[in-house]
Amino acid sequence: MTRQQMNKIAVGVITAVAALVVIPTVLVIVYIFVQGIGAISWEFLTQPPTNGMTEGGIMPALLGTVYLTFGTAIVSMPLAIGAAIYLAEYAGDTWLTRMVRLAIVNLAGIPSIVYGLFGLGAFVLTMRLGTSIIAGSLTLGIMTLPVVISTAEEALLAVPERFRVTSYSLGATRWQTIWHQVLPQALPGILTGVILGLGRAAGETAPLLFTVAAFYLPDLPKSIFDQTMALPYHLYVISTQVPNMPLDIQYGTALVLLMIVLALTLVATIVRTRMRRRREW
Repeated sequence: MTRQQMNKIAVGVITAVAALVVIPTVLVIVYIFVQGIGAISWEFLTQPPTNGMTEGGIMPALLGTVYLTFGTAIVSMPLAIGAAIYLAEYAGDTWLTRMVRLAIVNLAGIPSIVYGLFGLGAFVLTMRLGTSIIAGSLTLGIMTLPVVISTAEEALLAVPERFRVTSYSLGATRWQTIWHQVLPQALPGILTGVILGLGRAAGETAPLLFTVAAFYLPDLPKSIFDQTMALPYHLYVISTQVPNMPLDIQYGTALVLLMIVLALTLVATIVRTRMRRRREW
């Protein structure tokens, strides 16, 4: 068998494997879209649920998801980027830093329900924050930390060393070099990791069960110490706990949640592409 034949076989196998992953995903998205698009309207997006949640809209759950995503960003972004800068630029290659990196990778693979139990014990009970937006945001922020740290560190390490050497040769300090040279060049990868991490947080259900989500709240939260509805938990409730629930509302809620996650992914792709075009390497 020639090298060209082996290459064609390899390309065919990879294409088939990719199709096995992509085609079912696309079919699921199309099915949810077809089943749920009929429920989407301005009233559906701006009205609260009524009549035992079998009618009305999803506005409290939609707004609660926005609150939690914003809170997650506030919690995770400074800590994750700061940790990534330390690991990439300040920490040496020692056994301790290797253990820290291994722990970060392992934490990224922990099931989300474990983070939910941690949030229940640490924030809801020990810190006495109760089931609230702040407890949910802290839990989701900690859950997204490992992903954002790993992505940001890889983006920082990918910046060519010549940027640092040139900056040092001109008399800049290490922090000035990081702030003015390294971070701007690594920003596309960092933002991509942050946005994808927020997309994961927006679609999580298990951590919300223990820390923030309410079965039904007709009123909007007035502070970060109040409970709130959230789209993932609301979708779980109307799909499993509410009798005689219309299917179009279930699929409409799923479609809105899916569109939020896909929109965040699209934003990450656009930001990365545009910023890479302006990159100097």
